[in-house]
Amino acid sequence: MSIKRRAVLLGSAGSALGGLTAAAQDITFFRIGTGGTSGTYFPIGGLIANAISNPPGSRACTDGGSCGVPGLVATAVASNGSVANVAAIASGGMQSAFTQSDVAYWAYNGSGIYDGRPKVDMLRAIANLYPESFHLVVRKGADIKTIADLKGKRMSLDEPGSGTLVDARLIFAAYGLTEKDIKAEYLKPQTAADRLKEGSLDAFFAVAGWPQGAIAELAATTGIDLLPIDGPQAEKLIKEYSFFAADEIPEGAYKNVPGVKTVSVNAIWATSSKQPEQLIYDITAALWNPSTRKLLDSGHAKGRAIKLESAVQGLGIPLHPGAEKFYREKDLIKPGKP
Repeated sequence: MSIKRRAVLLGSAGSALGGLTAAAQDITFFRIGTGGTSGTYFPIGGLIANAISNPPGSRACTDGGSCGVPGLVATAVASNGSVANVAAIASGGMQSAFTQSDVAYWAYNGSGIYDGRPKVDMLRAIANLYPESFHLVVRKGADIKTIADLKGKRMSLDEPGSGTLVDARLIFAAYGLTEKDIKAEYLKPQTAADRLKEGSLDAFFAVAGWPQGAIAELAATTGIDLLPIDGPQAEKLIKEYSFFAADEIPEGAYKNVPGVKTVSVNAIWATSSKQPEQLIYDITAALWNPSTRKLLDSGHAKGRAIKLESAVQGLGIPLHPGAEKFYREKDLIKPGKP
C-alpha cells in the first residue's frame, strides 16, 4: 500500500473518530424522576423520555415517530415519588421530575409540609400532565364500606417522602381520623399490594392516574373494593386546599370494581430555573409534537389525558421561561398574563 493511500485511510479514520468525539460532546443527558415502577409516573416518564430523546445518529424526524430534541438523551428514573423528586431537582440530582401539584406548591412557597424548611423557589413547571386520582383500596371481604370502617384496620399510607402520605393524612383529618385510629404501615404501593394479596393488610392509599398497575393486578387476581372519598368531608377538603379537585374513578377502570367518586391533584412535570431556556423550550416543543401524541395515546391509558389545552392549568408553581415562551406562542398564555 502506498504512503499516500495509507495517509488517506488514516485521515479518514481520524475524521471518523473526530466525528464521534464531536457527537459525544453534543449529547445532553436529561433525567426525569418518576416514582415506583408499579405506579403511573414511571411508564409515563418512559413514554415522554422516548418522545423527547434524539441522540446523535438516531432516527430522523418522520411521521412515524417523535422527532425529539437533537442531541438529547432523556431517561426515566424510578424514585420515591413527589417529595423525593422535588429534593432531587433542588440538589441537581435530577434535571426534571414529576410531582403532585400540592407538593410543588408547598415546596415553592415554604408552606404545608415545607413549613419551617427552606423554600425550593427554583422549582419551575414544564407542563401539567394529568389528574392523579386518590385510590383507597380495600381487600374484598374485609367488611370495610366507608372510611369510618378503617378504624382498627391494618392499612398502609405509603412510604415516607411520598406525596401520597402527606395527602392521606389530610384526607384522614377531613374525616376525623388520625394514624392512631388505624394500624398504620408505611409501604411502597407494590409492597402494600403484595401484603393485601396475602391477607396481612386490609387497605392502602395510592395516588395515581388510573389504571395503576399494582391495583389492576389485585382487581384481576384477588378482588378489591375502592372506597369513595366524597360527601361533606371531601367538599370541605377541596374548599380548604385549592389543589384538590373532585374526581371520579369510572366503572371499568379496574376489573369487577364499581366506579367511585374521589378527589385528585394534578401530576406536573417540573424542572429547575437553572436549566437553560432554549433546552426547556425545545423539550416542551417535543412534548407537544404531533408524533408524541401518537406515543402518549398508545402507550398508557393516562397518556391520553395529557393534552396541550390543559398544560398550563393547576400548576401551583411558575412556568420555566422556556416552557412559558412555547405556550405563549401557542396562545395558551395571553399577552400580559403571568
